[in-house]
Parts: sequence; C-alpha cells; structure tokens
Amino acid sequence: MHHRGLMEMILLAVFFWACFQAEAGSFSPVSTPEGSLAPAAGQTEGAEGLTLPKAEELALRHNPLVRATLSGRHLADAELSEAQAGRWPLLQFNETFTHGNNPVFVFGSLLEQRRFGPQNFDINSLNNPESLSNFRTSMTFKVPLFDQLESGIRIAQARIGQQQAEMQKELVKQQLRLEVIRAYYGVLVAQARKEVAEEAVRLAEADVRRIRDLFETGLVVQSDLLAAEVQLAEFRQQEIQTAGELVTAHAFLNTALGLPVHTPQNVTGQLTEKTFALPDPEELIRLSLLHRPDYARVGFAVRSTEKKVRGAWGQYLPRVDLYSTYGISNRDLASGTPDYAVGAGLTYNLFDLGRRARLDQARAAQSQATSEQEHLANQIRLEVIRTYQQFVSARERLVFAAGAVAQAGEALRIVRDRYQEGLTTITEVLRAQTTYVRTGMNLLAARYDYYVGYGQVLLASGRLTDVLPFAS
Repeated sequence: MHHRGLMEMILLAVFFWACFQAEAGSFSPVSTPEGSLAPAAGQTEGAEGLTLPKAEELALRHNPLVRATLSGRHLADAELSEAQAGRWPLLQFNETFTHGNNPVFVFGSLLEQRRFGPQNFDINSLNNPESLSNFRTSMTFKVPLFDQLESGIRIAQARIGQQQAEMQKELVKQQLRLEVIRAYYGVLVAQARKEVAEEAVRLAEADVRRIRDLFETGLVVQSDLLAAEVQLAEFRQQEIQTAGELVTAHAFLNTALGLPVHTPQNVTGQLTEKTFALPDPEELIRLSLLHRPDYARVGFAVRSTEKKVRGAWGQYLPRVDLYSTYGISNRDLASGTPDYAVGAGLTYNLFDLGRRARLDQARAAQSQATSEQEHLANQIRLEVIRTYQQFVSARERLVFAAGAVAQAGEALRIVRDRYQEGLTTITEVLRAQTTYVRTGMNLLAARYDYYVGYGQVLLASGRLTDVLPFAS
C-alpha cells in the first residue's frame, strides 16, 4: 500500500506540473519527484511552429469562407459594370434574308433595292408580283437619353452591393479570428491533457511491475496488485480519450485554417496570464452599432430599398431614346444600295396597372428592411450584454481560481509534511493532491474562458480585427 500511495502522489504531481508549467509566476508549484516531469504543452522555444498570428494569416488565406466573400465582391463588381453599361450606346448588326411574293414585301423591297420602275405600276404586277429575294444588312445605333431613372438606380444599388460585400468579408474575417483563437488554444489544452495521460500510463505500468514483484515474494496482498492494475486500466482509458481529443482539436484547428483535417501542426504558445481591459456595456453597445459589419450591411440594405422606391417612381416618367440605322438591301450579298435613318423616340405609359404594384412592393421592401435593421440592433445589444457578462464571469472565476490554487498548494505542503512524520494517512495526501490538481485545472479552464470571452466581446462589438492582443 505504501508503494501504491507514493505512485499516486507522483502521478498527481506530474499531472499538475504538465498542466501548469505555463503558469510559472502566478503561483509556486509544489516540487515533484525527480524524473517525473512531463513537458508543458506548446513549449517549443527555439523551434519553428505555428504561432497564433501565423494561424490567423493561414486562415485568412485558405479558409473557403474568405474565398467565398472575395467571390461575392467580384460578383458585386460585375453587377456594377453591368449597371453602368446601361448608360452606354447600343450598337447592333443585323443580317436578314427574305424571299417571297407578298405584294407589300415585293413593293417595299424593290424600293429598298432602288429597282422600282414604271413597269412596276402595272396593276397586275402590283397585285400578282413575281417572287423576290432581298438581303438586308444593317447597323443600328441606339442611345438612351432618359430611361426613367433605371440606369442610375441600378448603378446606385450595385455600388451599395459592393459595400455590402465588403461588410460581409469583414464579418467573416472577424468570425474566423474567433474560431482560430478557440481552436488554437484548444489544441494547447488538449496537448497538455494527452502528455499527462501518457506519463501517467508509463508510471502506472512501472508501478504494476513493482507491485507484482512484491506480491510474488509475499510482501503485499493481491488486493494491492488488483488496485494498481485497475488504476492502470483507468489511465489507459484516459490516454485513449485524450488522444482522440487532441486529434479532434487539431482537426478543428485545420478546419478553421482551411487546410486538410490531418495536416500536421506544431502549435506553439501558452495560455499566459493576461489582463484584458473593456469599457462599460453602454460604451460597448455604442461601439457595436458603429463598427459591427453585419449592422452596417443591413443599413446598406435599407439604402438599397430606398433606391428601389425611387426607381419605382421613375416608372411614371417618360422614356426618351435616340437611334440611327444604316442599311444595305439587294437581291444578293455582292452589291446593294445604302440607306440610313436618324430619329428620336419618346415613350410614355398612359395606363400601366403594374406601376402602382411595383411601387407598393418597393415600399414594403423598404419597411421590411428597416424593421430588420431595428431587430438586429436589439439583438446586438443583447449579444453585447451577454458576452460582456460571460467575460466578467470568467475574469472573476480566474481570480478565485488563482487564489484556490495557492490555498490548495499550501494545504498539500502541510499534509505531505504531516505524512512524512507519520501523523496522517495516504488518503489525506491523495485528497489534497486531487484538490490541488482540480483547482489547477479550473484555473486553466478559467483562463481559456477568459481568452475566448474577450474575443467574443470584441466580435460582438465589431472590433475583433487582430489576434495580437491574445498572442504570447
């Protein structure tokens, strides 16, 4: 039993040291037995690895969501070019061939071909003409002088679409930064747990071998050997679980980076002690309504519907076009007689039931967009309050967790001294060690929540534009 108790003390000390090596300076860990130290997660000083800024750079370069937003901007640019083309002249080329004996067709074609003569005034020739072939080549030039505000409205909406695409791109980038922060530090936590589990299994295997030797010589009872084997089985289960958690954490990180899920990553960094400062919630709400990309995007949508209403009113205005044509007509393609025409046209719809319906649709769309903007503003206020309180909670838990670690460490020191003097049992030592490890793990979890909580507040206020404040 004495050997098993010492083994448990070693394992728990190893567990504490590996999880909290990065916490040096925030509290003084109890010394661990010689040879039982496991490397701290993410401590690869001097080696090339994946830092948080590098992870952000990779994500912004490779994540499919970023490429999708870039495609959205290209689409908006193309829509603007298409809308601007509506103000340019239209030049068309036409080539037609017609063969027939329709009296009107024959009469007109002869005139176009400059082949109409006195004989064509014969009544029989006019009523029953011979069939005729006519090749007509023409160029048409059309300029919209006033198109009922249609081109101007389309251009304005396309430019608003460009701004919406930019806001969408910025929103995706900020959301992606938060995912990178979560995934990056999630890998560090998973690495620490896996390293501890592996070291625990190695020490437990060695302990089982020692106790088996003692059992075979009759120095310990079989229950001690069975207890050691049960503990080894539990440690092996934990090792399997932590290995799977680490693979999942790496897959989550690679997914955020836009890389294949099995891409090997040497994640470097630490969950070091940091202090993040935030303004009060009212100021955060004000900043969020100024900087949130999604709120700005909805505002642009409202402006777009305003343009749509103006365009619907434009349907009550006339349309003015300038046009000219130049053509050649003949019985074949080899020759012909040219002709031209220049003119202007004004079109006004005196009666169009659809105009009123289109205006009502535009007004309804404007009202809907305004209501959605107001709803989003309320949701943003709620999100800011929620994320701020989560951050405050993590900050307070971090303070208490650090104090609890210091108290548990002092309690462990006292219990170990009493155990060395034979004044207490191994059960008390194990309980103190377990409490110390649990408080340490709570500190690590609180620090992770503190980091993520700060990122969530920045995202809620539209200001998560950089990851450098989080980097070690």
